[in-house]
Amino acid sequence: MDNAQIIALWDFSNPAASEQRFRERLRASTGNDALELQTQIARTYSLRGLFTEAHALLDTLKSALPTASAEVNVRYLLERGRTFRSAKEQGKARPLFEEAVSLARQANLEFLAIDAQHMVALVAPYATEQLRLNKQALQWAEQAKDPTARRWIGPLWNNIGMSHRQAGELEAALDAFRRAVPGYELRGEPEGVRIAYWQVAHTLRLLDRFEEALAIQLRLEQESAAAKAPDPYVFEELAALYTALGQGERAEHYARLQRAAQTPGKP
Repeated sequence: MDNAQIIALWDFSNPAASEQRFRERLRASTGNDALELQTQIARTYSLRGLFTEAHALLDTLKSALPTASAEVNVRYLLERGRTFRSAKEQGKARPLFEEAVSLARQANLEFLAIDAQHMVALVAPYATEQLRLNKQALQWAEQAKDPTARRWIGPLWNNIGMSHRQAGELEAALDAFRRAVPGYELRGEPEGVRIAYWQVAHTLRLLDRFEEALAIQLRLEQESAAAKAPDPYVFEELAALYTALGQGERAEHYARLQRAAQTPGKP
């Protein structure tokens, strides 16, 4: 299967529904396609904390790997590694991700090589190493011929921004988050674009650039309301901004909205 087909079946906010879509597709699939789909079903398990089930399903694929495609082998390594990472077994995950990078690069699987490299960065212990790995992955994404590989540009700039922010390098983080915005726009995912702008505004607040941050968060509040999806993170930032600006009543208003948005059963 090509990357676009697999991407189309995913809804990462609802792994259970994604599993059903993969199983429906699996019923009409054979060979390497069927094996790839099963790696993705395993991923739906790990996203739900069903680590035993994920490993058990991946175990059933091991005998087919020697004759399977490079795509199947890379996806197997990725999902085995992601399952270990989600289970807080970072030490077991990293070698699998590094093997996936090597195999994907050898097979010219641009999308999967970048995916694997960004996973190595996620388990790297230090911000400096994370930056190096993500910047290398970003270079691959920007030079990629595969359009699905270029979908990584936004997330990679975001991850670079996170590493800079973790290191206290706020100006560098702000630059990275701003560069992430057009990358997310390229993906055609409105929610991703909103998150990218939220990162920009959050970093502006950390830089004490309150008015600039406020303008963005108020716009995000309007967009979330239009989408009928109140965002507690936007409310939290607005409460912090109005507190910083000395507007206590407005700050408390947004603090109440945040609490309501985080309470199950509340609109």
